[in-house]
Amino acid sequence: MASFTHFNEQGRAKMVDITEKADSVRVAVARTSITVSQEIYEGIVSHSVKKGDVLAVAQVAGIMAAKKTADLIPMCHPLMLKGVDIQFEWRMHEQSCELIITATVKTKGSTGVEMEALTAASVCALTVYDMCKALDKGMVIGPTYLVEKAGGKSGHYQRKAK
Repeated sequence: MASFTHFNEQGRAKMVDITEKADSVRVAVARTSITVSQEIYEGIVSHSVKKGDVLAVAQVAGIMAAKKTADLIPMCHPLMLKGVDIQFEWRMHEQSCELIITATVKTKGSTGVEMEALTAASVCALTVYDMCKALDKGMVIGPTYLVEKAGGKSGHYQRKAK
């Protein structure tokens, strides 16, 4: 494993200096899910949840979260994002419905966008929870993980299917 670069000579946390890193196109895809009841699923797809269009609000929240990642995670660099996309897919189970949330974040710069993609997916799921918690507080979020990343010195990463 590579040595950690987030510590200064005194062993204290620091923001990594990326001044000398070359710009490249960087893409990261993260995924999470939220498992909901049949009642919540029906409310979301019929647009009858009292707080509004759940997926529209969650999508905007995810995009906003990607843009604010450096404000939330102390050692993340503020990035000029070039694109953020949130996709939804339903998977039906016997006793529940699972909303799969996939966030894709792109930039051209000297550091990656993995944290922005993970933050976007996470906040999207949290927003679904917030908008539907009056119906059922038993929703379950996760797992949350990086699916893929491209660009930069470390190259391409693709999560192995399990």
